[in-house]
Amino acid sequence: MRRFETRVAVCAGGGEVCDGWVLGVVGAALPLARADLGLSPMGAGLIGAASLAGLFFGGLVFGRLTDRLGRQKMYLIDLLVFLIGSLLQLVVQDAAQLLVVRLVMGAAVGADYAIAGALVAEFAPPRRRGRLLASLIVFWYVGYTLATGLGIALTSWSDDPALWRWILASSALPSLVVLLARLGTPESPSWLLSKGRVAEAEAISERWLGRRLRPVEPAAAPAATGHAALFSRAYVRRTLFASIFWLCQVTPFFAISTFAPQVLGSLGARDGEVGELLLNAFLLVGCLAGTAVINRVGRRKLLIRPFLVTAGALLVLGLWPHGPQWAVAVCFAVFALFHSASSVLQAVYPSEVFPTEIRATGIGFAAAVSRVGAAVGTFLVPMGLAAWGVGAVMVLGCALSLAGALVSIAWAPEPGDLEPARTSPLPAPSRSV
Repeated sequence: MRRFETRVAVCAGGGEVCDGWVLGVVGAALPLARADLGLSPMGAGLIGAASLAGLFFGGLVFGRLTDRLGRQKMYLIDLLVFLIGSLLQLVVQDAAQLLVVRLVMGAAVGADYAIAGALVAEFAPPRRRGRLLASLIVFWYVGYTLATGLGIALTSWSDDPALWRWILASSALPSLVVLLARLGTPESPSWLLSKGRVAEAEAISERWLGRRLRPVEPAAAPAATGHAALFSRAYVRRTLFASIFWLCQVTPFFAISTFAPQVLGSLGARDGEVGELLLNAFLLVGCLAGTAVINRVGRRKLLIRPFLVTAGALLVLGLWPHGPQWAVAVCFAVFALFHSASSVLQAVYPSEVFPTEIRATGIGFAAAVSRVGAAVGTFLVPMGLAAWGVGAVMVLGCALSLAGALVSIAWAPEPGDLEPARTSPLPAPSRSV
């Protein structure tokens, strides 16, 4: 039983590796593509943000489809899109074609966020759910770090003007491996129950989980579904909380990491690429630490306190943009460690606070909202660096972290003991930080 639960989490995490890979290769490939395709700064920003913009539509559309059609079908379809899109990047002829492919791949990333989180939440028992969901973000950082390292290695090894195509297409390899690993994954019993398919749900639970399903009382009325349900009186606070805290976490991260060599160079670092690799290593370590302590520290504290610490690190960089390299390195390391430790909650909170009927819809919507900020930040960073300087960009990141802390203090629940199918409103959060 534990092996099967772990297998589900690992296969779901494999999709997160692909997600991180698709987004991580852009930083190394974009400067080469810019030269080869003759991209303007605005064109480079659009392509850099394309996957994030695609994720917005993917989260909205495919999260809802996952709740309607089931987890298992969408679980495989999105990996096919990853694979095909990766290979198409080898043959695109101009910036417009590359933009379209990256948009479609971003939509698949948005779909996978919703699918993977819902499936793990519905198969995992309460005592393991937090760590298994948090591990999805660990896998994401593994994919992102591997892709970044591969891109830097390839660009230092060859000066072929078409090298950017192979860097972008490298995501085909993990996509194929994960697609094959996911074959044979059963449908979620919780989803089957929500559709009234009790016999199928019981058969899957007994075969794969070794337990009988608990009896479910018939609902007095059909459960609300779709995006409208997210803004019903029972769920609107959960929807706003999950969306806003996620947005406030990822916007500074993507704005900084996508253009890390440029940002680090502006801050005085002599070797931006080495600094980018070290930044990713700290991100991975912090993510592992967050996964290890999530049950002991609690969701709420793990969210609020890192927001305050990252705000402080970004403020120092903003007020002291040309300080000594040791100060820049310490601030980036602190930002990376605390941001990534709390980022595991991007998989945990949205998967726990929505009921089965709208779980994938809720995750997809929150992911979509978060990527609005990430896409805007990625698009504006190169222009912001040119127009205002790196100090102003860091101060804006600090403001977003503070906004995330305030929203979390007001609305963050402690849902570790909730059952995944719970549909009643969450209790009001305690005020401990």
